[in-house]
Amino acid sequence: MPFSVVMPALEMAQETGKLLAWRKKEGERVSKGEPLVEIETDKAVVEVEAPADGILAGIRAPEGAEVPVGRTIAWIVAPGEVAPTEPESVTPAPRAGSRARADSAEPSATVTGQPRALPAGAKISPKARRLAKELGVDLATVGGSGAEGEILASDVQAAAAPDPAAVQKQSANIEMPSSLARIMAERTAQSWTTVPHFFVTRDIDAGALNQYRDRTVAGFERTHKVHITHTDLLVAVVARVLMKHPRLNASWTERGVRLHAHVHMGIAIAVNDGVVAAVIRDAHTAQLADIALQRGALAERARTGRLKPADISDATFTISNLGMYQVDQFTAIITPPQAAILAVGGIADRVVVVEGRPAVRPRMTLTLSCDHRVADGARAALFLKDLAKAMQEPEKFW
Repeated sequence: MPFSVVMPALEMAQETGKLLAWRKKEGERVSKGEPLVEIETDKAVVEVEAPADGILAGIRAPEGAEVPVGRTIAWIVAPGEVAPTEPESVTPAPRAGSRARADSAEPSATVTGQPRALPAGAKISPKARRLAKELGVDLATVGGSGAEGEILASDVQAAAAPDPAAVQKQSANIEMPSSLARIMAERTAQSWTTVPHFFVTRDIDAGALNQYRDRTVAGFERTHKVHITHTDLLVAVVARVLMKHPRLNASWTERGVRLHAHVHMGIAIAVNDGVVAAVIRDAHTAQLADIALQRGALAERARTGRLKPADISDATFTISNLGMYQVDQFTAIITPPQAAILAVGGIADRVVVVEGRPAVRPRMTLTLSCDHRVADGARAALFLKDLAKAMQEPEKFW
């Protein structure tokens, strides 16, 4: 029987995905697990793999289309089979923390505060409906460019855009953000305004960490052909310390606090026009060489726009390291539904008091951002205390 290829949902708040490119053409044979289509999500560009062996048929979404999550975009059929042609209505499964939309039953529009009926059978994506309300766009005047004439968010944005000549005349120096940059702006604003942040900072001695890295780098590079960075060491140590502090490896949900049994560590990676958080799974049990290999592969896929869905989903905690940019200290914004993120500054020599005398020591500043609904200041402080202690004896973790 035919297998449907659907627009995937990779995060809780995702409503649509943009189809960037088909890796196969209509009528070509595909194998289960091979890259089939490139999708731009709210986090990054990812490769979606073929769900079955067969022949790609019935492509419903062209390149460049923005498609609602759960909508079939193509079919994979056996030789001799024909892709279904009936109009499909797919209702995505409810996401944790989501609520039913009161305005999803009947199509309507609002003009200067007054409801205005849309043509019978008109389809509107939830994102387009919300955007139209925010921008004051009359949906009855918007043409749909989606499948079967569905009105998409891009259609609403185009209808709300001012005259290009006027924009150029009045705002010649305005730079239009990329899709990723725009999404980052929306997500960080949402997190900052809805999550009760608080911050705890600790300055720690990085001497033992430096010495351990210097001792192990040569051996690892020779035996595993991999370069060990400070980020790799931090991922390994932080993940193991988190197992003692479950409230920081947790998520806030409408039903309460969800404690995660595994540490899937997100690592902030800079790409063109933004940042993506790639995930090292089961970091609390992974060996240092494995972490380094995964981190290197993720960074390469992120830079080349070849991340896979599994590369950016299910993070339970995130590390953002700006030490390589000579940043001393900063605070980071939490990525919901995660409860915390660790901001890491660079290692630099500073004058400190050691046994009553001034001494020059390599120091590192760590700032933990926490969701106050999940953890309090005492829990955050104890986590940083245990992390500082672990950084003095990193070799004990292997």
